[in-house]
Amino acid sequence: MTETRTVTPKAQPEEVDIEITLRPKTLAQFIGQAHIKEPLSISIEAAKRRAEPIEHVLLYGNPGLGKTTLASIIAREMGGNLKMTAGPALERVGDLAAILSNLSAGDVLFIDEIHRINKTIEEVLYTAMEDFAIDIIVGKGPAARTLRMPVEKFTLIGATTRLNLLSSPLRDRFGHVYHLNFYEPEDIETIVTRNAEILSIPIDKDAAALISTRARRTPRVANRLLKRVRDFAEVRHNGGVSAAVANDALTMLYIDHYGLDSVDRKILETIIDKFSGGPVGLNTLAAAVAEEMDTIETIYEPYLLQIGMLERTPRGRKTTTLAYSHLQKKQHALL
Repeated sequence: MTETRTVTPKAQPEEVDIEITLRPKTLAQFIGQAHIKEPLSISIEAAKRRAEPIEHVLLYGNPGLGKTTLASIIAREMGGNLKMTAGPALERVGDLAAILSNLSAGDVLFIDEIHRINKTIEEVLYTAMEDFAIDIIVGKGPAARTLRMPVEKFTLIGATTRLNLLSSPLRDRFGHVYHLNFYEPEDIETIVTRNAEILSIPIDKDAAALISTRARRTPRVANRLLKRVRDFAEVRHNGGVSAAVANDALTMLYIDHYGLDSVDRKILETIIDKFSGGPVGLNTLAAAVAEEMDTIETIYEPYLLQIGMLERTPRGRKTTTLAYSHLQKKQHALL
């Protein structure tokens, strides 16, 4: 279900090219996340003056907030190449060794979903991050010996949506740890306006503001909504995007003024109608809405919590007064 949602913060395969086009190239062009930009810019400048790679960086936060974009910016600002992989793709030590041995001095290795690398790979990363070397065991049993293979000095950038799943030894080896927050609506509006200009979409200020309020405070969602509204405007109107056109397009997609779609509403309505507003355990809720627990916890919940329609309690999930009001439900359980 997640993969087909218009408002899912996960990247879709067909969006890769357009995301690269819209991605800011420098830290100055990067909009929002001011609490990261200033210290990061100082660290980059200091590393460049010392002619050293910047210390390893760990980025964590919800999908679609700009972790990959920041990694590409860091590589560009440092003058190195960016090599990208993902935790699940590193199945054997040889996979990691092949990548590290091909890095040049100052290159950046970006590992998405770093919390999903296996323990063996993680242990190899320890020496690579600290000593810029890979320890490889050759042979078996009493005849086994360890060979140390040096690698060029590089910067590892890890990205994760689940910081709690990273082991302490790995987490402690990152010199910089940054949390990406949900964006402020005005920052999302700036992103929508900027990207509309890049894509040559005629859009007025009110339309950009409307799209930004329904983008779930997430740039990736904002970009996707902008493209859907553009398509609607080209087919049903003259191509120009006004607030009325944007509203009609988003209404057609069943995205309401909070940015909720039918899946979000189903989760909230299930808690209200089947469990009297909660609390209900995550396992039970997942079964009731036919979703994986991990999907609910990492994709759906963060935004519902952020806007105050859902609460996590020791006994389970509960809907709030705002959720009842938005869905026009009566709070029978509270009477």
